[in-house]
Amino acid sequence: MASLAQRLGFSPDARLLIVNCDDVGSSHSANVAALRAMTYGIATSASLMVPCPWAAEAASMFEGSPVGVHLTLTSEHAGYRWRSLTGAASLCDAGGFLPATTALALDQQDIEEVRAECRAQVDAALSWGVDVTHIDTHMDVLHANPALFAIYLDLAEQLGLPIRLPVQSLFPARDMAEARGILSVDHLIYTWPRPTRDVMFEECPALPYGVTELFTHPVLDGEELRGYDRDHADIRVHDAAALTDPSVAVLLDRHGVQRISYRELRTVQQAKSGQSR
Repeated sequence: MASLAQRLGFSPDARLLIVNCDDVGSSHSANVAALRAMTYGIATSASLMVPCPWAAEAASMFEGSPVGVHLTLTSEHAGYRWRSLTGAASLCDAGGFLPATTALALDQQDIEEVRAECRAQVDAALSWGVDVTHIDTHMDVLHANPALFAIYLDLAEQLGLPIRLPVQSLFPARDMAEARGILSVDHLIYTWPRPTRDVMFEECPALPYGVTELFTHPVLDGEELRGYDRDHADIRVHDAAALTDPSVAVLLDRHGVQRISYRELRTVQQAKSGQSR
């Protein structure tokens, strides 16, 4: 069977890398950092948090760019909250916001209300003109158990989109996706909370053959970021710097790492399913 790299039109020994900016739409500073990373740096893809207040701005800023939907069922910052699109009771905390943690979300969710919310988030992105290239999930909520993961797979199958698989799973997530013909990358690099630049210099020289995704959380430093994320702001600022660091681009070129986006995977996914966009 042809490898994913071969299905994408590359040689079997190609080393392909998707560099994704998660949490686009969470703030203006996140939008600007991700756009700079994709325009001037090494980032090739982004994931949009549709329920967040700055999501509509991001949809406009990233017009025509490869952007996925970061399916969002939690709202984790103490002083900066967002609500579900559907307003379903099982998706709300006492204040009417999405729950603050994955555990709280899992304790109260109704499966069909989760399904409707996820579809509403993708539909909203499409209505804004986002060229939705993939779906992934914020804070791993849809990776938490087979029932939620099935919703994730259903949506990917309906829309002809590739997905991000969990970094670790207590159930056979990759087998479940492959059984339904849903594409994902071969390998994942999850840097948080380690410095992304350090991780890239460690791992990229020996990057395996096939398709790897490295996902990051870039945000510009300033009062906005420091006001809503008091625990992890430095990590986000470092990511913004790492993705526009010329030495990182030189590193990838030196080791023959070719950058692609989820758009290429979507093309193969939709050809397989007879869908097109």
